[in-house]
Amino acid sequence: MSELRVKKRDVGATALLGRNGHPQIATPTGGNLSVVTAASEPGFNPLDLLYSSLAACLALSARIAASRMGVLDRFEAVEAKVTGEKSEGEPARILRFDMRLTISGDFDEPTKQAIAHEAERICTVSNTLRGEADFHLSIA
Repeated sequence: MSELRVKKRDVGATALLGRNGHPQIATPTGGNLSVVTAASEPGFNPLDLLYSSLAACLALSARIAASRMGVLDRFEAVEAKVTGEKSEGEPARILRFDMRLTISGDFDEPTKQAIAHEAERICTVSNTLRGEADFHLSIA
């Protein structure tokens, strides 16, 4: 059995917002993104980024699941679509995440189901959202 190897990298994000304009997000790995604030503006808002993180993690995890199951040679693509329902009152939060995986390749329905469920099981983002992570706020 092969040993699981996890490559460590810097993680996190910094948001900078002045008196005017949009939040600017930067990551330690060189990612940069301007976040939109109005509903009609094209681009990513904070909830889009949350849904995007879950969708990307599920897609990557589906490919990993196919590899672990020994069927990666038949795997063509996966599309992960994530939406949800936001609370109308306080505290503002997501009440439900709706996730849909479309798996392309030479698979029967049970294999697609197995890949999808394994992807959700190993996805760091879905595991975090289901969990009870501690939040620590400090003021610099």
